[in-house]
Amino acid sequence: MIYQGLTHEEAGKRFELYGPNEIEEAKKISPLKILLSQFLNFIVIILIIAGIISFFLGEKVEALAIFAIVIAAGLLGFFQEYQAEKSLQALKKLITPTAKVIREGRLMEIPVREIVPGDIVFVEAGDRVPADGKLLEAIDLYVDEAVLTGESFPVEKRLKETPQDEENKNLLFMGTYVVRGKGYFEVLATGKNTEFGKIASMLKEVEEKKTPLQEKIEASSKKLGMVILLLSALIALSGILRGYPAYEMFIWGVALAVALIPEALPAVSTITLALGVKRMAEKRALIRKLPAVETLGSVTYICTDKTGTLTKNEMTVKKIFVSEKILEVTGVGYEPRGEILWEGEPFKADKAFELLLKVTLLCNNSELYFDESERRYKIKGDPTEGALITFAYKAGLSEETRAFNPPLREIPFSSERMRMTTLHSFENKIYALTKGALEIILERSSYILVGDTLEPLSQEKRKEILQIAQTFSESALRVLAFAYREVEDLNLPDHEIERELIFLGFAGMMDPPREEVKEAVRIAKEAGIKAVMITGDNRETALAVGKEIGLYQGGLILTGKELRNLSEREFEEKVLQVEIYARAMPEDKLKIVKALQKRGQIVAMTGDGVNDAPALKQADIGIAMGITGTEVAKEASAMILLEENFATIVRAVEEGRTIFANIRKFLTYLMTGNTATVLALTTALLLGLPLPLTAVQILFINLLMDGFPALALGVEPPEPGIMKRKPRDPREGLLPKENLLFIAGMGLYMAGLAFALYYYTLKIENPLKAGTIFFASIITFRLINALNCRSIEYSLFKLGIFSNRWLLLALSLSFVLMLLALYTPLSLILHTQPLSLNDWFLILACGVLILLVDEIHKGIKRKIRA
Repeated sequence: MIYQGLTHEEAGKRFELYGPNEIEEAKKISPLKILLSQFLNFIVIILIIAGIISFFLGEKVEALAIFAIVIAAGLLGFFQEYQAEKSLQALKKLITPTAKVIREGRLMEIPVREIVPGDIVFVEAGDRVPADGKLLEAIDLYVDEAVLTGESFPVEKRLKETPQDEENKNLLFMGTYVVRGKGYFEVLATGKNTEFGKIASMLKEVEEKKTPLQEKIEASSKKLGMVILLLSALIALSGILRGYPAYEMFIWGVALAVALIPEALPAVSTITLALGVKRMAEKRALIRKLPAVETLGSVTYICTDKTGTLTKNEMTVKKIFVSEKILEVTGVGYEPRGEILWEGEPFKADKAFELLLKVTLLCNNSELYFDESERRYKIKGDPTEGALITFAYKAGLSEETRAFNPPLREIPFSSERMRMTTLHSFENKIYALTKGALEIILERSSYILVGDTLEPLSQEKRKEILQIAQTFSESALRVLAFAYREVEDLNLPDHEIERELIFLGFAGMMDPPREEVKEAVRIAKEAGIKAVMITGDNRETALAVGKEIGLYQGGLILTGKELRNLSEREFEEKVLQVEIYARAMPEDKLKIVKALQKRGQIVAMTGDGVNDAPALKQADIGIAMGITGTEVAKEASAMILLEENFATIVRAVEEGRTIFANIRKFLTYLMTGNTATVLALTTALLLGLPLPLTAVQILFINLLMDGFPALALGVEPPEPGIMKRKPRDPREGLLPKENLLFIAGMGLYMAGLAFALYYYTLKIENPLKAGTIFFASIITFRLINALNCRSIEYSLFKLGIFSNRWLLLALSLSFVLMLLALYTPLSLILHTQPLSLNDWFLILACGVLILLVDEIHKGIKRKIRA
């Protein structure tokens, strides 16, 4: 039936009238709430109270300075948190579920939120029903309504034929899933007016719960905060005991606690994660769940489908076996130009060939069309079916053949059945046309048509056919078989229609590997990640492709049947040796994932069908196909490939490793600087020297360090060897031993240099000048150390000094702000004085030593490893 659907104008009017097809509007970010939260921190409140007391005690300049810096720090924190919230909301917008509707006579894909009452929607196996509606047409349509009814078995949906039919038999409901068949329905209700809308609080979208990494960071920040509070209190108390004014030490201790507690860490980590996810989307990998980002860095196994992921998914029929002849088909791609040759000459069609052509064209739901904008032929639908249409057109059939022979009934393809049948009427008879996996079609065939002669399909003939098919497979040709039979009754059960078939022949189709996949497999191997192929193709085809792309290294090849015959224990013993799974079913994927996980592997699994969903959910990273993937698969996944390419998965792994490494970098940077500051200040205090920094100066340093340099380290490009390291152990702490040793060693070294400069100046100059030297040196050292923190392993010069321009800009900005604190009226508030060129020479010389010592240390480590 041909439907016109709504016009775009009418749909727009109804959208205005009924609103978006959503259960609950997205929560809006409250900037005011975020801003106020910056000043409701317990320690900040104490500092504000201390500032107020200070103001009334006559220390007005210092009090105002404290207020100004607290406000500036609050605004910076607001910027970071607001950006983090905006980034998370932007991620949600990237993940927009779509549905197929008919508008103005054309089938098109639109966002689900734009569906309105009156729209005509097309659904098929794997789709989530996007709104409530009434069936207009259904072919073998079964829907899982468990989300509404709790019923575990799929419900058949059909048009109401009698008043006695069940009430809801012809109704579809939002949120349910199509598990089989296809159909068209007219939308009756959308959004909150649907049955689902009445009981559900919101649609399932990007999960807002914090990732394990964010939880670790927040927990670490809190623990660190408690330690710092205690440490600040002890330092302030020791100052009082050594004769420093109690009130001064109180404000000083509170300022120290505010400066040292890494309250910016959660916001910076969220921004880093969100920016990383945005970069992944630009590389055609869409993250649905933030925890996937950190898990990507730990992946040890990638279990990937062959078709479309390792190969181009651009099928071309290259050979045909029919009437005991092997025919060559010329031409490439979907261009319907080419010849059908036998022994180098055009093949003269016989009855078997003509019927085989009809099966390829009529038992087919896809469409070949010419794209005017790209000036080339394209496929709407399945690439395998597209190749069959192209072949039929090369052989002389046309779109008119399809128009004059519409399907009267369809028994849809499924991964369990591995076949599809349509019924048509021509030559005054009803024919069942079937295509599917060769083994399945042979099992169901009793006869073979050779030329114009019908013969029994003997065991000898079956063996011959399988041997010829094997030669096709060894040439990396994918085999698809064709059969037919006459039927008297359209309403026969499926199994009756698909038995005693007449075998016609099979096609050998080429799906070339993607050019970039071989390199991606090599990179994955270097990164300690094993790639495993899972395909519905036979052993020979899978092996040929596996060898060509370098995935097969002499390991085991298991068929789905062999896998299912193994016990769980037997399979677990073999699973690490398997490199290819051939003739596999979607259900096998779940068994594969579980076995690998029991052997301690972190598994990424690809999938696109309804039956792939359990394996995608079970996998550590479920990866759904963005183009061919069903809504069920996408909902079960943690990541969606917008470009269905194995190389995209490897790029996503690299990005995941980079994001985690960058979070470690800014964490190392902040903690090294804080360690240096605390050690130097504590040393001065314990020696009874004047305090090198005032409370205002401590807060000012915190403002410079916690801001832009930390954010800039979060966007550090990938290190050269990041894909040559082993996958990260997910049980590993936030900072590994190497980073902790760096924090302790470099923190001590920076503290020693800063204190030495302070002590030296104090001996020959006044305390104000010595304090200014300490203030300038600790800031300079910390900024220079940010360059060290770009990599714990690689030299700054190997990374490229200018490869992170954001960091250079952030460091320059912080340095300029420090100069303003020395050479403008700000110096009166911050208790600093201008420094001479000689002073700067001394500070910068020590700063260069910080770089030099780290470069020497990295060089020694590289030599030891070599």
